[in-house]
Amino acid sequence: MRPHDPSKPSYIAKVEKIVSDDRGSNVKVHVRWYYRPEEVVGGRKQFHGTKEVFLSDHYDVQGADTIEGKCKVHTFKNYTKLDAIGNDDFYSRFQYYSSTGDFNPDRIAVYCKCEMPYNPDDLMIQCDGCRDWFHPACIDMTVEEATQMEHFLCQSCLSEEQKVLQNSHAISRPAVMKVDTKRRRT
Repeated sequence: MRPHDPSKPSYIAKVEKIVSDDRGSNVKVHVRWYYRPEEVVGGRKQFHGTKEVFLSDHYDVQGADTIEGKCKVHTFKNYTKLDAIGNDDFYSRFQYYSSTGDFNPDRIAVYCKCEMPYNPDDLMIQCDGCRDWFHPACIDMTVEEATQMEHFLCQSCLSEEQKVLQNSHAISRPAVMKVDTKRRRT
């Protein structure tokens, strides 16, 4: 929906109902607003993706002429499975209560040594042993190194012998590593 300030991005709302007067004019839309991370209490966090929005408890009635276009707000799970992400694709994994600043759910799974929730904008690799996910930077690896690996074992899953070899620089990476990337597809 069109913002009042043209320098701001369009608002995103879920159309709940469309009504008009008896003549079919004066069309109004009843909407439920989505909020962007920077619009909520606490603001944008590192794990919020660029296309993340929160379904809120904020309802409103707007003139139909404020509708600029149509977009698709996916569930988080469906968004991460998209083959191609378009300009009109967004995702929501939280409901936001605008009156209290609370979220539902109030907790989500965390990954990596940094214990951050998954951001689909960031590359992550999965350990073949424990199946946990890691950001390349958190395990002293470049994104380029991570994308070229076939297998990966985290420090906790490496055998003691492999750890000794790795620490003595006899090998830079264990030979038995498979990487499954967790990232947004473009």
